[in-house]
Amino acid sequence: MASLYSSPYSSPYASPPGPSRGKQPSLSQLRAFAAVAEHLHFRDAAAAIGMSQPALSGAVSALEEALGVQLLERTTRKVLLSPAGERLAVRTRAVLDAVSELMEEAAAQAPFTGVLRLGVIPTVAPYLLPTVLRLVHRRYPDLDLQVHEEQTSSLLEGLTAGRLDLLLLAVPLGVPGVTELPLFDEDFVLVTPEGHPLAGRDDIPREALKELRLLLLDEGHCLRDQALDICREAGRTGGAEVTTTAAGLATLVQLVAGGLGVTLLPRTAVTVETARNTALWTGLFAEPAPSRRIALAMRTGAARHAEFAELAEELRGAMRGLPVRVLGTGT
Repeated sequence: MASLYSSPYSSPYASPPGPSRGKQPSLSQLRAFAAVAEHLHFRDAAAAIGMSQPALSGAVSALEEALGVQLLERTTRKVLLSPAGERLAVRTRAVLDAVSELMEEAAAQAPFTGVLRLGVIPTVAPYLLPTVLRLVHRRYPDLDLQVHEEQTSSLLEGLTAGRLDLLLLAVPLGVPGVTELPLFDEDFVLVTPEGHPLAGRDDIPREALKELRLLLLDEGHCLRDQALDICREAGRTGGAEVTTTAAGLATLVQLVAGGLGVTLLPRTAVTVETARNTALWTGLFAEPAPSRRIALAMRTGAARHAEFAELAEELRGAMRGLPVRVLGTGT
């Protein structure tokens, strides 16, 4: 009587060759073997996975060749698993289950679910994160937002390397492969000690920055570079060097309160940093006031670009109550 299965080996007891070099098992081969291992019958296994018996037999044969082991013992009456087949049947089912879970996870990944790793610069985080977090909790309760506060250079490295998904920082960045989603512009405010000639004024000319004793953040903070650019535009020269710096804005304003000089703060930081200190005064610049632009930044072509664009639009709306000039999508 003819065999139900045509073996690629010369004898049902012959050992198969080693793994075929360059060949990898396919999912269809694994599914075919898993079905045979479950049903121990080619016809039933083929029906279970919607495959013809010849195709099923060929798939199992190809899998044995790729793995270099005999998985089945075939007779005219029944199919049995070989010792290797018993071991690999368990591993095959685990592989197929993992692939199934992978496909389900991909299909179920709705917008604003899963992890979002947001990088924020230190001169933005304390002042804008309350607004960001309220929005996320209200609009996107299934989003697992993870916040990382770092300086701009570190954030950009994290974004391009895939460690971070989205950034909230000052722009322009001018970095290839990074797309900016502008949110708003905000003016800089001059912070002075009590009794300073410019304290409380709302018409300070930029030229006043030429000779002021200016206190700035340490190198590496983009706010320091922005402040120095403003000073250069105002005509400040090397004769008015910055001699005192601080690691954060909270320390910076304390130095101002102590009479060591003046500094520039973004408008969103003013209330938090100066409200409880009567030794600090603020002054506004005459129009057009020096300002900075805050934006979200993502990898160009990011898989979640539509999601991030929607988040940017929602943030613009949430920030309309702040002392900033909210920008449109086309800005």
